[in-house]
Amino acid sequence: MIDDQGNKLGVVSTPEALRLSEERDLDLVEVAPQASPPVCRILDYGKYRFQQQKRDKDARKKQKNQTVKEMKMRPKIDQHDYDFKVRAIRSFLEDGHRVKVSIFFRGREMAFLDRGREVLNRVMSDISPLGKVETEPRMEGAYMRMMVSPSAGIPAPKPQPEKTKPAEGAKNAEKE
Repeated sequence: MIDDQGNKLGVVSTPEALRLSEERDLDLVEVAPQASPPVCRILDYGKYRFQQQKRDKDARKKQKNQTVKEMKMRPKIDQHDYDFKVRAIRSFLEDGHRVKVSIFFRGREMAFLDRGREVLNRVMSDISPLGKVETEPRMEGAYMRMMVSPSAGIPAPKPQPEKTKPAEGAKNAEKE
């Protein structure tokens, strides 16, 4: 048995342990029932539960929510459009999101699947320092898709400095 101060009291009978906990207006909690003999502790159970809930809440708060972003392209994508979409993919990866890159084929474009694969390979080579291929390009209906996840070595984005407003005296001096 362990008391409320953290001192080990040794092996104590159940009625004696209950009496000790009642004297201190605390609860007797069995913390290791599998042990031989079972280990009990005198503590304020309500306070213990509250602290446990706070720890769980903090752990959930520190978890990183990773969402899946999707970027759709076509096999005959223009260079400017391609650059714009790759820049967006890079920002998603820097923010720690997974990205699903899709190439949509329409009509006769289905005969030229290699063009879509070339676009996906180009995307992968352009974002290689920031992400790695999670699933290789594969066809899903009229789409060729690949999943990209952020690399482990990406540094956390630096917070943007806030813009400072000029002081009131400076505004008045400018007007004169």
